[in-house]
Amino acid sequence: MSSTHAGTAEATGTAQSAGDDVVFSVRNLWKVFGPKAEKIPGNAEYADLSVEELRARTGCTAAVRDVSFDVRKGEVFVVMGLSGSGKSTLVRCLTRLIEPTSGSLAIDGEDVLAMDKGRLRELRRHRAAMVFQHFGLLPHRTVLDNVAYGLEIQGMGKSERRAKAAEVVAKVGLQGLENRRPGQLSGGQQQRVGLARALAVDPEVLLFDEPFSALDPLIRRDMQEEVCRLHDEEGRTMVFITHDLSEALRIGDRIALMRDGRVVQMGTPEEIVGSPADDYVRDFVRDVPREQVMTARTAMRPPVGDEAEQGASVAPGVTVSEAIEAVVRTGGVVRVVDNGRCLGVVDHQGLLAVVAGLGADFPAATGATGTSAGAGVPRPDAATGTTGEVIPA
Repeated sequence: MSSTHAGTAEATGTAQSAGDDVVFSVRNLWKVFGPKAEKIPGNAEYADLSVEELRARTGCTAAVRDVSFDVRKGEVFVVMGLSGSGKSTLVRCLTRLIEPTSGSLAIDGEDVLAMDKGRLRELRRHRAAMVFQHFGLLPHRTVLDNVAYGLEIQGMGKSERRAKAAEVVAKVGLQGLENRRPGQLSGGQQQRVGLARALAVDPEVLLFDEPFSALDPLIRRDMQEEVCRLHDEEGRTMVFITHDLSEALRIGDRIALMRDGRVVQMGTPEEIVGSPADDYVRDFVRDVPREQVMTARTAMRPPVGDEAEQGASVAPGVTVSEAIEAVVRTGGVVRVVDNGRCLGVVDHQGLLAVVAGLGADFPAATGATGTSAGAGVPRPDAATGTTGEVIPA
């Protein structure tokens, strides 16, 4: 994804290809704060103005500007950006905690903007649950009763909701703390209670608004691992808001990077790190350890001679770091194999070129036929963000 327009194209393509797998579908969404806000979206006079220029000209602030994307069933979709980029406003628009100014928004094909109060209440209670940065726990209630609160609001009986809450408390690792009150818990434990409270209502989608940003680094890492574990176990759809790039790369299946209310790039972690759309994104990912994000598919080249027939192999999705270890252990090239088919091979020159950010065309390694390492690497398409087949050199 190389621009906001590319993000729109990608989102549209996703809707057409994924069909029923799309949970949230967002098109041309705007949220403008200020007088006569409805006159800002679609007005060519204001389209190219910066945040400061728009505010000076109209008195309005466009927190979300013409954003389009799809969230697919079972994925972790991360929205990342610095403070003031519009990411928290965006996630609140998804359930109309903040009312969008214009655009379209649907969940499972149902128009969210057309929902009446009853349907909105049902959406927030049953279909999408929010985990906030500030835990919002009820200080006079125990852990168990805090977790059961959403079920109580739904009208579930006391014994049933407490039994359900006890299951979820165990799931997030708080066994033995059921009768403690929030003031007796650490910050990480309190956030686990907040997560358990959201899980207890069994929502289709979990929405996280910078839930771990106030936690210490070690506790934050533990909570990230907890989210990854729960996702692996349940496959629940998640929308995760963060300003932390390492957190986004660790958790996200796809990432939308925001700046001044716009999506400047959308793609997988590997696409974001390997093909930054502009200098802003490039600066964002400059210090990322590429070997922990880029995969063997990025570093492979076409096999030469009998390289495809024998020897050690790795999956195309393993990280470059893991592929380097395999090459070091074997002392030679390693095949990249998917479902029994050899897609290419990796060697130390090609892998190091990816680590150094020299690109797939860097002629660091040459096989017997003069083929450069990485010459057959699939490149993300600028318009769709998809990866094509390997094209032999």
